[in-house]
Amino acid sequence: MEVTVQVPASTTNLGPGFDCLGVALQLWNRTRVSRVNGSSTSASPRPKMVDEAAQAFFSNSTISPFEFDWSLEGDVPPARGLGSSVTLRLGVLLGLNRLAENIYSTSEIKQLCDHLEGHPDNTAAALHGGFTVVNARRNVAHRFDVSSDLHFVLFIPNFEVATSEARKVLPVTYPRTDIVENLANVALIAAAFASQDYMALNDAFNDRLHEPYREPLVPILRDLVRAGQKAGALGGFLSGSGSTIACLTTQDPQPVADAMRAAAGKAKGSISIVQADNCGARIL
Repeated sequence: MEVTVQVPASTTNLGPGFDCLGVALQLWNRTRVSRVNGSSTSASPRPKMVDEAAQAFFSNSTISPFEFDWSLEGDVPPARGLGSSVTLRLGVLLGLNRLAENIYSTSEIKQLCDHLEGHPDNTAAALHGGFTVVNARRNVAHRFDVSSDLHFVLFIPNFEVATSEARKVLPVTYPRTDIVENLANVALIAAAFASQDYMALNDAFNDRLHEPYREPLVPILRDLVRAGQKAGALGGFLSGSGSTIACLTTQDPQPVADAMRAAAGKAKGSISIVQADNCGARIL
């Protein structure tokens, strides 16, 4: 038996919503998982992420582990702040779960993936689709559909930024004024997405908790966001820990894309114009 799982990319943080806000995007990876008798027939060893996902799946269940083959294809680039690791981990977990006749609930699959990821924002968005707000401590996630009127213009640089390295540059403490500013912007973003009043997002993506410290890793960040805004974007932000930079608009996205590409200068990368994925991960 073979199962194919399609998992969307996700853009998270949305500026001030560090580790708690995310949106699933219409970029996908597809993981094929098939149960085999005896040893795997794959000619190459499985990546560490696949083995870790399988270990988490079987060690937390009451069934006997079984061997499986897997493959991955799709359009989500690795280490670009678009949740590529979640597309792989969720794909394996959901595929194994279907092969094991759904021994885990959706909530339990999310918990397994959260544990592997270390933070829940990408998992919630990729699993549930749409715009998601998560609370890691309470294991709570709420989602809202995103209108097709909202366009996400992505500049995806050719260089990678590892999440582990991007977290190392963050300070341990912050000024109260920075925290208050972020709280206000997060509340505004959540209200705008919940009500689909996207004009309220104008200038709401300003962040003081992580982007100022990560900007040296992605030095083109501010130039691209400013260029996007001048071309009609509501605002922009570093997608996840980078290196992708996202601008949002309800207008024609092409001028925003052109402005961002021009502002990138000699920095090499690609532009993608996408909408939100309201379906989330699914078995094909």
